[in-house]
Amino acid sequence: MHMDDLHLDRPTLDDVAAIHTIYSDPRVWTHLPSGRHERLQTTESMVQAWIAGWEEDGLSSWIVRDARTNQVMGNVGCWVKHDAFWNLGYRLGIEAQGRGIATRVAKHAISQAHRINPALPVVAYLLEHNLASAHVAEKVGLALQHRGPDAGNPDPAAIRLIYADRALTQNQIKAAME
Repeated sequence: MHMDDLHLDRPTLDDVAAIHTIYSDPRVWTHLPSGRHERLQTTESMVQAWIAGWEEDGLSSWIVRDARTNQVMGNVGCWVKHDAFWNLGYRLGIEAQGRGIATRVAKHAISQAHRINPALPVVAYLLEHNLASAHVAEKVGLALQHRGPDAGNPDPAAIRLIYADRALTQNQIKAAME
Protein backbone atom coordinates (compact mmCIF):
# COMPACT_ATOMS: atom_id res chain seq x y z
CA MET A 1 0.00 0.00 0.00
CA HIS A 2 1.26 3.50 -0.81
CA MET A 3 0.85 6.67 1.23
CA ASP A 4 2.59 9.37 -0.81
CA ASP A 5 6.13 9.19 0.58
CA LEU A 6 5.60 5.87 2.42
CA HIS A 7 5.08 2.23 1.52
CA LEU A 8 3.15 0.08 3.97
CA ASP A 9 3.96 -3.59 3.57
CA ARG A 10 2.78 -6.70 5.32
CA PRO A 11 5.76 -8.05 7.25
CA THR A 12 7.82 -11.03 6.16
CA LEU A 13 10.70 -12.77 7.88
CA ASP A 14 12.98 -10.83 5.50
CA ASP A 15 12.11 -7.74 7.58
CA VAL A 16 13.40 -9.15 10.89
CA ALA A 17 16.95 -7.75 10.63
CA ALA A 18 15.81 -4.21 9.76
CA ILE A 19 13.13 -4.21 12.48
CA HIS A 20 15.67 -5.58 14.97
CA THR A 21 18.00 -2.67 14.19
CA ILE A 22 15.20 -0.34 15.36
CA TYR A 23 13.99 -2.45 18.30
CA SER A 24 17.55 -2.95 19.61
CA ASP A 25 18.37 0.79 19.47
CA PRO A 26 18.34 2.19 23.03
CA ARG A 27 17.39 5.62 21.64
CA VAL A 28 13.90 4.36 20.74
CA TRP A 29 13.42 2.84 24.21
CA THR A 30 14.09 5.87 26.42
CA HIS A 31 10.61 5.50 27.96
CA LEU A 32 10.92 1.75 28.58
CA PRO A 33 14.56 0.63 28.50
CA SER A 34 13.59 -2.90 29.56
CA GLY A 35 11.56 -3.28 26.34
CA ARG A 36 14.62 -3.07 24.10
CA HIS A 37 15.29 -6.22 22.09
CA GLU A 38 18.69 -7.65 22.91
CA ARG A 39 18.21 -10.86 20.93
CA LEU A 40 17.31 -11.20 17.26
CA GLN A 41 15.04 -14.12 18.23
CA THR A 42 12.84 -11.72 20.25
CA THR A 43 12.31 -9.58 17.15
CA GLU A 44 11.72 -12.63 14.97
CA SER A 45 8.98 -13.85 17.34
CA MET A 46 7.32 -10.43 17.26
CA VAL A 47 7.39 -10.29 13.44
CA GLN A 48 5.99 -13.84 13.30
CA ALA A 49 3.11 -12.68 15.54
CA TRP A 50 2.43 -9.78 13.13
CA ILE A 51 2.40 -12.21 10.20
CA ALA A 52 -0.03 -14.47 12.08
CA GLY A 53 -2.23 -11.46 12.85
CA TRP A 54 -2.52 -10.67 9.16
CA GLU A 55 -3.45 -14.28 8.43
CA GLU A 56 -5.92 -14.70 11.33
CA ASP A 57 -7.50 -11.24 11.63
CA GLY A 58 -6.90 -9.57 8.27
CA LEU A 59 -4.91 -6.75 9.86
CA SER A 60 -1.76 -6.36 11.92
CA SER A 61 1.32 -4.19 11.88
CA TRP A 62 2.71 -2.81 8.65
CA ILE A 63 6.37 -2.40 7.90
CA VAL A 64 6.72 1.31 7.11
CA ARG A 65 9.24 2.08 4.36
CA ASP A 66 10.51 5.25 2.78
CA ALA A 67 8.98 5.23 -0.73
CA ARG A 68 12.12 6.69 -2.31
CA THR A 69 14.79 4.49 -0.69
CA ASN A 70 12.69 1.49 0.42
CA GLN A 71 14.47 1.80 3.80
CA VAL A 72 12.53 0.34 6.76
CA MET A 73 11.49 3.21 9.03
CA GLY A 74 9.60 1.12 11.61
CA ASN A 75 6.19 -0.41 12.10
CA VAL A 76 2.68 0.87 12.72
CA GLY A 77 -0.59 -1.00 12.87
CA CYS A 78 -3.48 -2.56 14.77
CA TRP A 79 -3.62 -6.18 15.82
CA VAL A 80 -6.13 -8.10 17.90
CA LYS A 81 -4.99 -8.65 21.48
CA HIS A 82 -6.60 -11.04 23.98
CA ASP A 83 -9.63 -11.26 21.63
CA ALA A 84 -10.70 -8.08 23.46
CA PHE A 85 -9.42 -5.12 21.44
CA TRP A 86 -7.41 -3.85 18.51
CA ASN A 87 -4.00 -2.89 19.87
CA LEU A 88 -2.67 0.21 18.12
CA GLY A 89 1.11 0.10 18.15
CA TYR A 90 3.85 2.15 16.59
CA ARG A 91 7.62 2.21 16.82
CA LEU A 92 9.79 4.16 14.43
CA GLY A 93 13.52 4.44 14.09
CA ILE A 94 15.01 7.58 15.60
CA GLU A 95 15.48 9.18 12.15
CA ALA A 96 11.77 8.76 11.34
CA GLN A 97 10.42 10.21 14.58
CA GLY A 98 8.82 13.64 14.84
CA ARG A 99 7.65 13.73 11.22
CA GLY A 100 3.99 12.77 11.69
CA ILE A 101 4.51 9.29 10.24
CA ALA A 102 3.08 7.41 13.24
CA THR A 103 0.00 9.64 13.24
CA ARG A 104 -0.64 9.28 9.51
CA VAL A 105 -0.28 5.51 9.45
CA ALA A 106 -2.13 5.05 12.76
CA LYS A 107 -5.16 6.90 11.36
CA HIS A 108 -5.18 4.51 8.43
CA ALA A 109 -4.75 1.48 10.73
CA ILE A 110 -7.69 2.57 12.87
CA SER A 111 -9.91 3.01 9.82
CA GLN A 112 -8.99 -0.51 8.68
CA ALA A 113 -9.66 -1.95 12.16
CA HIS A 114 -13.08 -0.28 12.20
CA ARG A 115 -13.82 -1.71 8.74
CA ILE A 116 -12.68 -5.26 9.55
CA ASN A 117 -14.14 -5.64 13.06
CA PRO A 118 -15.93 -2.51 14.33
CA ALA A 119 -17.13 -4.35 17.45
CA LEU A 120 -13.63 -4.32 18.92
CA PRO A 121 -12.38 -1.07 20.44
CA VAL A 122 -9.04 0.37 19.32
CA VAL A 123 -6.68 0.70 22.28
CA ALA A 124 -3.25 2.26 22.69
CA TYR A 125 -1.45 1.83 25.98
CA LEU A 126 1.70 3.63 26.93
CA LEU A 127 3.70 4.94 29.83
CA GLU A 128 2.62 8.27 31.24
CA HIS A 129 5.98 9.95 30.68
CA ASN A 130 5.96 9.02 26.96
CA LEU A 131 4.44 12.31 25.85
CA ALA A 132 5.13 11.81 22.13
CA SER A 133 3.21 8.53 22.11
CA ALA A 134 0.34 10.10 24.05
CA HIS A 135 0.19 12.93 21.49
CA VAL A 136 -0.11 10.39 18.66
CA ALA A 137 -2.94 8.57 20.48
CA GLU A 138 -4.78 11.85 21.01
CA LYS A 139 -4.21 13.09 17.43
CA VAL A 140 -5.76 9.91 16.01
CA GLY A 141 -8.90 10.36 18.10
CA LEU A 142 -8.27 8.14 21.10
CA ALA A 143 -9.16 9.38 24.58
CA LEU A 144 -7.71 8.50 27.96
CA GLN A 145 -9.80 5.72 29.52
CA HIS A 146 -7.60 4.52 32.40
CA ARG A 147 -4.53 5.45 34.41
CA GLY A 148 -2.86 3.04 36.80
CA PRO A 149 0.35 1.33 37.92
CA ASP A 150 2.23 -0.49 35.14
CA ALA A 151 2.34 -4.02 36.54
CA GLY A 152 5.54 -5.88 35.78
CA ASN A 153 7.50 -2.74 34.90
CA PRO A 154 10.99 -2.74 36.48
CA ASP A 155 10.22 0.85 37.57
CA PRO A 156 7.67 0.50 40.40
CA ALA A 157 6.64 4.15 39.94
CA ALA A 158 5.72 3.63 36.26
CA ILE A 159 2.16 4.61 35.34
CA ARG A 160 0.33 3.06 32.38
CA LEU A 161 -2.18 5.09 30.40
CA ILE A 162 -4.84 3.37 28.32
CA TYR A 163 -6.33 5.33 25.43
CA ALA A 164 -9.25 4.03 23.37
CA ASP A 165 -11.74 5.05 20.72
CA ARG A 166 -14.67 4.36 23.12
CA ALA A 167 -15.43 3.54 26.74
CA LEU A 168 -13.90 0.23 27.78
CA THR A 169 -15.34 -2.54 29.92
CA GLN A 170 -13.46 -3.57 33.06
CA ASN A 171 -12.42 -6.77 31.26
CA GLN A 172 -11.00 -4.76 28.34
CA ILE A 173 -9.08 -2.51 30.75
CA LYS A 174 -7.78 -5.58 32.60
CA ALA A 175 -6.66 -7.12 29.28
CA ALA A 176 -4.87 -3.90 28.30
CA MET A 177 -3.08 -3.84 31.67
CA GLU A 178 -1.61 -7.33 31.11
